[in-house]
Amino acid sequence: MFTGIITDVGRIRTVERRGDTRFIVETAYDPATIDIGASIACSGCCLTVIEKGNDAGGNWFAVDVSQESLDCTTLGTWREGARINLERALKAGDELGGHIVSGHVDGVGRIVDLRPEGGSMRFTFEAPEGLGRFIAPKGSVTLNGTSLTVNEVEDPKSGTNAGGTRFGVNIIPHTQAVTTWGLAKAGDPVNLEIDMLARYVARLVQKD
Repeated sequence: MFTGIITDVGRIRTVERRGDTRFIVETAYDPATIDIGASIACSGCCLTVIEKGNDAGGNWFAVDVSQESLDCTTLGTWREGARINLERALKAGDELGGHIVSGHVDGVGRIVDLRPEGGSMRFTFEAPEGLGRFIAPKGSVTLNGTSLTVNEVEDPKSGTNAGGTRFGVNIIPHTQAVTTWGLAKAGDPVNLEIDMLARYVARLVQKD
């Protein structure tokens, strides 16, 4: 489990294509504190550490990713040099600064627009079809591993203007500086995880 509070921005050192795809990620995390088999959220995707180390290039860890995960997330677009948001797994007693995040991506959204608003940056996202009903104003959403608060939701229009649900989020300068959001641009795909509470409420009220 995670909280959606990013604690490091990693860098993809290498991408190795084999049966699965192996990513080696450079990080500020001390490899001595990372257990083999530990979970690390990589831009919102819960991945398992299979190797770790320290060399001339710095600290690093390796993860294997299946084709299913590559197809259902943005991981298939990662290339050498790409920057990714990182978060270590939540420990009992840790401060819960964001919201409960599983690290299981529900779909890939996209950035529709971004523009300055006061000192923050106002982002407009489009959720993939079927996920819009789980997104509510003032509710929580996880985007590229970051816990964010939804400002407003615009349901898709009918007819020729039909599309996915759009919603707005403000990202403050601090968050832009300590995550990959400072590098974001319109059109970028994003890993989206809906709020866990919304998922179960929808299931409970679902009619047969």
